[in-house]
Amino acid sequence: MGRGRIVDALKDGRILVSDGAWGTFLQKLGMQPGESPELWAVEHHDDVVGIAKSYIDAGSDMVEADSFGGTVFKQEHYGLADRISEINQAAAKASRSAAGEDHWVIASIGPTGKLLITEEDQKGADAIYEAFKEQAIALEQGGADAACIETMFAIEEAVLAIKAVKENTNMEAICTFTFDRTPKGEYRTMMGVSPARSATAAIAAGADIIGTNCGNGVDRMVEIVREIHEAEPNAFILLHANAGLPIIDEETGKDVFPDTPEDMARLVPDLVAAGANIIGGCCGSTPDHIRAIKEAVQAL
Repeated sequence: MGRGRIVDALKDGRILVSDGAWGTFLQKLGMQPGESPELWAVEHHDDVVGIAKSYIDAGSDMVEADSFGGTVFKQEHYGLADRISEINQAAAKASRSAAGEDHWVIASIGPTGKLLITEEDQKGADAIYEAFKEQAIALEQGGADAACIETMFAIEEAVLAIKAVKENTNMEAICTFTFDRTPKGEYRTMMGVSPARSATAAIAAGADIIGTNCGNGVDRMVEIVREIHEAEPNAFILLHANAGLPIIDEETGKDVFPDTPEDMARLVPDLVAAGANIIGGCCGSTPDHIRAIKEAVQAL
């Protein structure tokens, strides 16, 4: 059967499963500090296809693409500013190869790293819009069904990304923000944006699906999803949770994520009750985590 549009599947009442972490996969495959992660889709195509396929095999209904830092603002640091279309097309093609015709590709679009200091900074806004436009067009050409605009912390940048996708492609637009919990127990992005405010702004800009990713384990995601749902009760919500909050391994000095697949799967019913429509993983999550989430969704 054809995959259709994601929002149509959600309108039918389906709870969908997304994929898990990509960065740790690339590191395990040999990516070195200072390399462009996105260039791997060009130079290590089979490895990148393998990452996506591992999640499809684990039960993901959709996979992202190796395109998080695919704007010119990120790639110019690697001397790759003239290869944006090539890199993003390769990333989308790799995930499309793994996804086949029955699974969706929700290609990642991350922040540019540029801040709009004032609302009057039209020149800066235009440059950011054009960067997202260039990336989005290439991702669609590579076979992406949707753009997953993720790890956002500033409404102004998120709105530019959503508009770049909706005004220049036929892709669905997903937009997720990353929140930290404050000492008062509230959730805010590093720019002070609340889940409710991010949800309303993303919907107003034209996002088809909204939500949250990274920064929190599943337990905290329940609270964030609930706040988003209360602000926009008719919106479809995606979350990509970390496998818990990172802790430092005393032997290696590296961050490790403590939540097991069972830990993440255990709270799937709570996430759905809070308003989640698409559930996946972020940092520290693996195909085993996604497999457990899929089983929990099927059990519902």
